[in-house]
Amino acid sequence: MSSDDQTPRPDRPSRLTAAAAVCAAEGLALVVGGVYMLVMGLLGRSDSASQAEMGGLTLMALGVIPLAAARGLVRRRGWSRGPAIITQLIALIPAWTLLRASGALIPLGVVLAAVAVTGLVLLVNPTTAEALGIRGRA
Repeated sequence: MSSDDQTPRPDRPSRLTAAAAVCAAEGLALVVGGVYMLVMGLLGRSDSASQAEMGGLTLMALGVIPLAAARGLVRRRGWSRGPAIITQLIALIPAWTLLRASGALIPLGVVLAAVAVTGLVLLVNPTTAEALGIRGRA
């Protein structure tokens, strides 16, 4: 163990816990959506079974990234902030697309945009960076 591992750290800031929860929720949503698409493709309840299956597998694989980032944030690993921030930025793309749609998709876009912006605000907060051991410019 290095001396850094032996030094006690103060309690995890609530912002860091909230950021981890946002990432975990996004990752879980991707995995659940992927499983749903995969099952619908396997059952033949999709226009294109092969596209549904591949889409489902892709969503499940993409869900691993925010889940790993969430785990890293909970464990206060500095590396986890990068994938978490990238996840939030990428989430803004489908949010924008949903906001430009019509009908029932607009509220979904609002929720996704709010979650992504909330995640970004929590992740770029100096308290979060300090808790992860990330130092600013000197």
